[in-house]
Amino acid sequence: MFAIKKLQENGVRQKPWTCKLSISEILTILIYFHQSRYRDFKTYYTKHIQKHYFSEFPNLLSYSRFIEQQYYALLPLYFYLQSFTPSLRGIYFVDSTPLRVCHIKREKQHKVFKNTAAKGKTSLGWFYGFKLHLIINDKGELVNLKLITGNTDDRAPLKELAKGLNGKLFGDKGYISAELTEELLGK
Repeated sequence: MFAIKKLQENGVRQKPWTCKLSISEILTILIYFHQSRYRDFKTYYTKHIQKHYFSEFPNLLSYSRFIEQQYYALLPLYFYLQSFTPSLRGIYFVDSTPLRVCHIKREKQHKVFKNTAAKGKTSLGWFYGFKLHLIINDKGELVNLKLITGNTDDRAPLKELAKGLNGKLFGDKGYISAELTEELLGK
Protein backbone atom coordinates (compact mmCIF):
# COMPACT_ATOMS: atom_id res chain seq x y z
CA MET A 1 0.00 0.00 0.00
CA PHE A 2 2.83 2.39 0.90
CA ALA A 3 4.60 1.63 -2.40
CA ILE A 4 1.48 2.43 -4.45
CA LYS A 5 1.03 5.79 -2.67
CA LYS A 6 4.70 6.61 -3.22
CA LEU A 7 4.41 5.81 -6.94
CA GLN A 8 1.27 7.96 -7.27
CA GLU A 9 3.01 10.88 -5.55
CA ASN A 10 5.86 10.62 -8.06
CA GLY A 11 3.42 10.77 -10.99
CA VAL A 12 3.62 7.05 -11.87
CA ARG A 13 0.14 5.71 -12.50
CA GLN A 14 -0.82 2.14 -12.05
CA LYS A 15 -1.90 0.39 -15.25
CA PRO A 16 -5.60 -0.49 -15.05
CA TRP A 17 -6.25 -4.21 -14.97
CA THR A 18 -7.99 -5.62 -18.04
CA CYS A 19 -9.79 -8.93 -18.26
CA LYS A 20 -8.14 -11.34 -20.66
CA LEU A 21 -11.16 -13.65 -20.68
CA SER A 22 -13.60 -12.68 -23.43
CA ILE A 23 -17.34 -12.20 -22.93
CA SER A 24 -18.06 -15.27 -25.05
CA GLU A 25 -15.80 -17.39 -22.82
CA ILE A 26 -17.55 -16.10 -19.70
CA LEU A 27 -20.93 -16.87 -21.29
CA THR A 28 -19.78 -20.36 -22.24
CA ILE A 29 -18.72 -21.13 -18.68
CA LEU A 30 -21.96 -19.76 -17.23
CA ILE A 31 -24.20 -21.63 -19.67
CA TYR A 32 -22.39 -24.93 -19.22
CA PHE A 33 -22.69 -24.58 -15.44
CA HIS A 34 -26.47 -24.65 -15.76
CA GLN A 35 -26.26 -27.76 -17.92
CA SER A 36 -23.93 -29.54 -15.50
CA ARG A 37 -24.88 -31.50 -12.41
CA TYR A 38 -23.00 -29.22 -10.04
CA ARG A 39 -25.12 -27.56 -7.36
CA ASP A 40 -22.91 -24.54 -6.69
CA PHE A 41 -20.84 -22.46 -9.05
CA LYS A 42 -17.70 -22.30 -6.91
CA THR A 43 -17.25 -26.09 -6.94
CA TYR A 44 -17.98 -26.21 -10.66
CA TYR A 45 -15.44 -23.51 -11.44
CA THR A 46 -12.62 -24.63 -9.12
CA LYS A 47 -12.99 -28.40 -9.43
CA HIS A 48 -14.16 -28.74 -13.02
CA ILE A 49 -13.25 -25.75 -15.19
CA GLN A 50 -9.86 -24.94 -13.66
CA LYS A 51 -8.77 -28.60 -13.64
CA HIS A 52 -10.16 -30.02 -16.88
CA TYR A 53 -10.61 -27.07 -19.25
CA PHE A 54 -7.47 -25.03 -18.72
CA SER A 55 -6.34 -25.73 -22.30
CA GLU A 56 -9.68 -24.48 -23.74
CA PHE A 57 -9.49 -21.29 -21.65
CA PRO A 58 -5.78 -20.32 -21.58
CA ASN A 59 -6.46 -16.94 -19.90
CA LEU A 60 -8.56 -18.44 -17.11
CA LEU A 61 -9.10 -16.21 -14.09
CA SER A 62 -9.16 -17.07 -10.42
CA TYR A 63 -12.59 -17.81 -8.98
CA SER A 64 -12.94 -14.47 -7.18
CA ARG A 65 -11.83 -12.53 -10.27
CA PHE A 66 -14.27 -14.47 -12.46
CA ILE A 67 -17.14 -13.59 -10.10
CA GLU A 68 -16.24 -9.91 -10.48
CA GLN A 69 -16.10 -10.19 -14.28
CA GLN A 70 -19.30 -12.18 -14.85
CA TYR A 71 -21.28 -8.98 -14.32
CA TYR A 72 -20.22 -7.82 -17.80
CA ALA A 73 -21.81 -10.88 -19.37
CA LEU A 74 -25.23 -10.27 -17.82
CA LEU A 75 -26.74 -8.29 -20.69
CA PRO A 76 -25.49 -10.63 -23.46
CA LEU A 77 -26.71 -13.59 -21.39
CA TYR A 78 -30.17 -12.01 -21.11
CA PHE A 79 -30.40 -11.54 -24.88
CA TYR A 80 -29.14 -15.08 -25.45
CA LEU A 81 -31.91 -16.48 -23.24
CA GLN A 82 -34.50 -14.29 -24.96
CA SER A 83 -33.50 -15.71 -28.34
CA PHE A 84 -35.05 -19.06 -27.44
CA THR A 85 -38.75 -19.04 -28.12
CA PRO A 86 -40.53 -21.85 -26.31
CA SER A 87 -43.19 -23.79 -28.14
CA LEU A 88 -46.64 -22.65 -27.06
CA ARG A 89 -48.44 -25.98 -27.04
CA GLY A 90 -51.44 -25.23 -24.81
CA ILE A 91 -50.40 -26.96 -21.57
CA TYR A 92 -48.60 -24.84 -18.97
CA PHE A 93 -47.58 -25.14 -15.34
CA VAL A 94 -47.09 -22.26 -12.90
CA ASP A 95 -45.38 -22.30 -9.53
CA SER A 96 -43.37 -20.06 -7.25
CA THR A 97 -40.36 -20.44 -5.01
CA PRO A 98 -39.09 -18.18 -2.26
CA LEU A 99 -35.69 -16.55 -2.71
CA ARG A 100 -34.45 -15.93 0.82
CA VAL A 101 -31.96 -13.09 1.19
CA CYS A 102 -31.26 -13.76 4.87
CA HIS A 103 -32.63 -15.69 7.84
CA ILE A 104 -35.99 -14.40 9.04
CA LYS A 105 -34.52 -13.55 12.46
CA ARG A 106 -32.04 -11.15 10.85
CA GLU A 107 -34.49 -9.26 8.64
CA LYS A 108 -34.16 -6.03 10.67
CA GLN A 109 -30.34 -6.09 10.34
CA HIS A 110 -30.29 -6.84 6.62
CA LYS A 111 -29.02 -3.88 4.57
CA VAL A 112 -28.52 -5.02 0.97
CA PHE A 113 -32.19 -5.43 0.01
CA LYS A 114 -33.56 -3.27 2.84
CA ASN A 115 -36.00 -1.30 0.68
CA THR A 116 -36.92 -4.02 -1.81
CA ALA A 117 -37.18 -7.39 0.00
CA ALA A 118 -40.14 -8.15 2.25
CA LYS A 119 -41.37 -10.70 4.77
CA GLY A 120 -43.56 -13.37 3.23
CA LYS A 121 -45.09 -16.74 4.02
CA THR A 122 -45.17 -20.01 2.11
CA SER A 123 -46.49 -23.42 3.04
CA LEU A 124 -43.07 -24.11 4.59
CA GLY A 125 -43.14 -21.04 6.86
CA TRP A 126 -41.98 -17.44 7.00
CA PHE A 127 -39.09 -16.03 4.96
CA TYR A 128 -37.52 -12.67 4.13
CA GLY A 129 -36.83 -11.98 0.47
CA PHE A 130 -38.53 -12.38 -2.89
CA LYS A 131 -40.75 -14.84 -4.75
CA LEU A 132 -39.90 -16.14 -8.20
CA HIS A 133 -42.91 -17.16 -10.30
CA LEU A 134 -42.30 -19.39 -13.33
CA ILE A 135 -44.49 -20.68 -16.13
CA ILE A 136 -43.20 -23.65 -18.11
CA ASN A 137 -44.77 -25.66 -20.90
CA ASP A 138 -45.25 -29.44 -20.99
CA LYS A 139 -41.75 -29.89 -22.47
CA GLY A 140 -40.14 -28.09 -19.51
CA GLU A 141 -39.25 -24.96 -21.49
CA LEU A 142 -39.40 -21.66 -19.66
CA VAL A 143 -42.30 -19.59 -21.01
CA ASN A 144 -42.37 -16.64 -18.59
CA LEU A 145 -41.06 -15.54 -15.20
CA LYS A 146 -41.57 -12.73 -12.72
CA LEU A 147 -39.73 -11.71 -9.56
CA ILE A 148 -41.85 -10.04 -6.86
CA THR A 149 -41.43 -9.10 -3.21
CA GLY A 150 -42.07 -11.78 -0.61
CA ASN A 151 -45.24 -10.20 0.78
CA THR A 152 -47.09 -10.04 -2.57
CA ASP A 153 -50.01 -12.40 -3.07
CA ASP A 154 -49.35 -15.26 -5.51
CA ARG A 155 -52.45 -14.37 -7.52
CA ALA A 156 -51.28 -10.80 -8.23
CA PRO A 157 -48.69 -11.48 -10.97
CA LEU A 158 -50.62 -14.34 -12.61
CA LYS A 159 -52.56 -12.23 -15.14
CA GLU A 160 -49.38 -10.58 -16.37
CA LEU A 161 -47.50 -13.89 -16.47
CA ALA A 162 -50.23 -15.70 -18.42
CA LYS A 163 -50.87 -12.87 -20.87
CA GLY A 164 -50.92 -14.16 -24.44
CA LEU A 165 -51.11 -17.84 -23.48
CA ASN A 166 -53.87 -20.04 -24.88
CA GLY A 167 -54.69 -23.41 -23.39
CA LYS A 168 -54.65 -24.87 -19.89
CA LEU A 169 -52.64 -23.44 -17.03
CA PHE A 170 -52.07 -25.69 -14.02
CA GLY A 171 -51.02 -24.37 -10.63
CA ASP A 172 -51.44 -25.08 -6.94
CA LYS A 173 -54.22 -23.80 -4.69
CA GLY A 174 -52.46 -20.48 -4.02
CA TYR A 175 -53.21 -19.25 -7.55
CA ILE A 176 -56.99 -19.79 -7.46
CA SER A 177 -59.26 -16.75 -7.19
CA ALA A 178 -62.92 -16.16 -8.05
CA GLU A 179 -62.06 -13.19 -10.29
CA LEU A 180 -59.50 -15.17 -12.27
CA THR A 181 -61.83 -18.17 -12.64
CA GLU A 182 -64.59 -15.97 -14.05
CA GLU A 183 -62.20 -14.31 -16.47
CA LEU A 184 -60.87 -17.67 -17.72
CA LEU A 185 -64.38 -19.07 -18.14
CA GLY A 186 -65.41 -15.93 -20.06
CA LYS A 187 -68.23 -14.88 -17.72
